[in-house]
Amino acid sequence: MMADDSVGTMTTTSAVAEDERTLNDDDQRPRDRGLWRDLVAYWILGLCNNYGYVVMLTAAHDILKELDGGDDHGKSINEYSIANSTMRSDGAFDFATEKRPCNKISTGAILLADILPALSVKLVASFFPLWKHVRVATCILLAAAGFILVAFADVEWILFLGVICTSFGSGLGEATFLAYASYFNKNVISTWSSGTGGAGVIGALSYTGLTALGLSPKATMLVMLVVPTIEAGSFWLLLRHKDTSLGPQLPNPEAEKTHQANGNALQEHERPLENWRQKINYIPSLFIYMIPLILVYLFEYFINQGLFELVYFPGIFLTQSEQYRWYQVLYQVGVFISRSSVNIVQFKQVWIMAVLQFVNVVYFTFEAVYLFTPSIWIIFVLILWEGLLGGGGYVNTFYRMQIEVPEARREYAMMITSISDSVGIALAGIAAIPSHNAICDLPVPDRLL
Repeated sequence: MMADDSVGTMTTTSAVAEDERTLNDDDQRPRDRGLWRDLVAYWILGLCNNYGYVVMLTAAHDILKELDGGDDHGKSINEYSIANSTMRSDGAFDFATEKRPCNKISTGAILLADILPALSVKLVASFFPLWKHVRVATCILLAAAGFILVAFADVEWILFLGVICTSFGSGLGEATFLAYASYFNKNVISTWSSGTGGAGVIGALSYTGLTALGLSPKATMLVMLVVPTIEAGSFWLLLRHKDTSLGPQLPNPEAEKTHQANGNALQEHERPLENWRQKINYIPSLFIYMIPLILVYLFEYFINQGLFELVYFPGIFLTQSEQYRWYQVLYQVGVFISRSSVNIVQFKQVWIMAVLQFVNVVYFTFEAVYLFTPSIWIIFVLILWEGLLGGGGYVNTFYRMQIEVPEARREYAMMITSISDSVGIALAGIAAIPSHNAICDLPVPDRLL
């Protein structure tokens, strides 16, 4: 047993030393004057890849009104109740019905349509070669098709088909760009994550702003067709492409020769994965990255798509639909800030963020049921905090992998781990629908009367 412990200690020490040597080598390499192109390109690619996904979630409330024919379910409780009430002689109202201001279908339904295709394509893409040009062209076409279908939809299935196209494109793009990032400087992970966070802010703000200026949801979607065009330009004109035809290579060939000269061949866990069986057997070793990230996204999207609609402040300067949109905007601001901060602050223990996100779930569940928070500004601050936790979990996970995972296995590890957020979001959508409907059936809290 003592011998086993000694071997384990030596292996860990060796791995740490190798990580330090790799970081020192990075620092000592000649300065790459064209690196800015890769960093900027990856920021723009992150922005464009997630933009349509964010817009679909921000527009979920409006899409549901379209699905339901724009009936009274989108009105505030005061508007709904007065429309179905009689006036007493003292001028007060006797309400004929008491219902919460709920959509008949939770925005969790839009969430599922927006994430399940992404999850499925990520699972499949992980086991196929990195045909980057074919994949990215497909992503761009799917993104454009999604905006067009949602803009011109006049029946439910076309609306959902547009959301599904957007999801397929976003999922394939994330799996492809993260895997491709393993061939670049490690800091492209930082700019990619910042770009995806920027997609949240810019996507949510652009939709909210354009509709507030008077553009219809249809016109807004058509304006957003410029985004796939920008994505194409960034990928084919700005990014400096790498040769991936040979697949992942052994890490640092010179270092390997030194090891072999000293009688020490590369360890098994540092060698490339050569077949499907090895790839599948390797997945459990990635659970230390995947499980905390799954939980972070499960908790935050349960809040966003199951509870946000139910947290409503009547009689203030924002309508219910506007409140929902600004909840999404503030969440995305938090995500953007934390995803852009990994070069300043790093957190290795992502599971702590999952625990804190669960605390948020508890608070927002009680708020959705009892509506006890005295001011919407408190909710705004909590939503910003929720976004900070979510974005921090994402960027720190992939930044750690870029440093800790052996280079020969990094491309595959990035693709597999990229399904984690989609798994968490899909589970959140499944849980959000019945939870949303159960809360909708509860008595109306005092704040809405």
